[in-house]
Amino acid sequence: MAYGFQHVLTMYGGIIAPPLVMGGAAGMDTAEMGVLVASCLFIGGLATILQTLGVPFFGAQLPLVQGTSFSGVATMIAILNGGGGMPAVFGAVLASGAIGIIIAPFFAKLLRFFPPVVTGVVITIIGVSLFPVTADWAMGGASAGDSYGSLKNIALAAITLLILLALSKSGVPALSRLSILLSIALGTLVAVFLGMADFSQVLTGDIFAVPTPFAFGAPVFEIGAIISMMIVILVTYTETTADMLAVAEVTGSKVDSRRIANGLRADMLSSTVAPIFNTFTQSAFAQNVGLVAITGVKSRFVVAAGGGILVVLGLLPMLGRVVASIPSPVLGGAGVVLFGSVAAAGIRTLAKAKDDNMNMLIIATSLAFGCIPMVKPDFYAEFPAWVGTIFQSSISSATIMAVLLNIIFNELNWGKQETSLRTVYKYQLAGLEDGDRLIDGKLYDSKGLEIQVISEQPGHAGDRPMPQG
Repeated sequence: MAYGFQHVLTMYGGIIAPPLVMGGAAGMDTAEMGVLVASCLFIGGLATILQTLGVPFFGAQLPLVQGTSFSGVATMIAILNGGGGMPAVFGAVLASGAIGIIIAPFFAKLLRFFPPVVTGVVITIIGVSLFPVTADWAMGGASAGDSYGSLKNIALAAITLLILLALSKSGVPALSRLSILLSIALGTLVAVFLGMADFSQVLTGDIFAVPTPFAFGAPVFEIGAIISMMIVILVTYTETTADMLAVAEVTGSKVDSRRIANGLRADMLSSTVAPIFNTFTQSAFAQNVGLVAITGVKSRFVVAAGGGILVVLGLLPMLGRVVASIPSPVLGGAGVVLFGSVAAAGIRTLAKAKDDNMNMLIIATSLAFGCIPMVKPDFYAEFPAWVGTIFQSSISSATIMAVLLNIIFNELNWGKQETSLRTVYKYQLAGLEDGDRLIDGKLYDSKGLEIQVISEQPGHAGDRPMPQG
């Protein structure tokens, strides 16, 4: 249980961030955001138990902690702003998760289309697309009112960031690993002393409760939103597959295509159930893979215990209200590193890609294409609604462009002339004619007559020695 709790602490800052981002984007109050956070913890715990313990066809049975994925946040905000609200977001997550269960076994065959040049672009743009969110938090968030953008708010964000950096530099491994969580706690404490924190709503409502299904209304299914979320599912597949391979290497477990398919199906089943209980797409958390490697505690039952702790925390909506009451500038300060680390991970992945002009072109075009919705939100205003829903997400735009360009420039051989590494002297070709062919070490002409091969060439000026071998 102690080791499992350590896993919870390691990923807690990351798992509560997506519901806070989505709640803020939807303009929810403290109580509603508390429901989102509690639901996120509850489903994350159940997903972790399913992934670690497993049932037939579902679960990789590896020490993987599951939680709400960052990958879909920007896409879900685009769906949210498209007019369908939170029901459209939940409908897209539910439908894409159900489709994901069906196509999971076939994804292994598509892995070749997601080399580092593609996954690096996608992960980088995920982090970059969240920078506007952390900037909005630092300025005070949706509830700031007249104080939005004040120096007081930005100063609180800066203090939180400095605390986080100091903890990371402390040299104490435990403080460094928990730097995001501790900086949020200490930043909130500073906010209390400055009179910038309001916890008056924490005791309003139930202390213990099971998350209510469809608390924000029945899901709404929009084709464009579902297509957009399917791209997120492919990204989630890639992330979870990478995490499964990484943790298998750490633990010495054998991973084959069947085990990967079981793990992906568990991801998708959790993602299908998640919107019923008011939360979003589930995936494995990479930071917990690192914790397994650092601590050497490789038991999947330890991680399952951590999943049980998450379930208990999810049954405490009061805890969700505490988290929802954290001042936005505090989250903004921590978000600089939290979201920046995602982009940094993408850049590190890009470093694994082959260094050539084609890959540079893919990276440049895809990143630029993905940044268009951020720098010019009305770019797709005149396009059909379904086009806007898909491409208004920076992640969807960058992923589509990266995959297509990778297929065109790296998979297809149009315009490419491949040359063998073998070489021959030009004079050796002088005696050959069209139709000559080599069969079983013997040379034949176009009529099928054997051509005599002379082992020594006449010695005259300009001749070069016959290469051996």
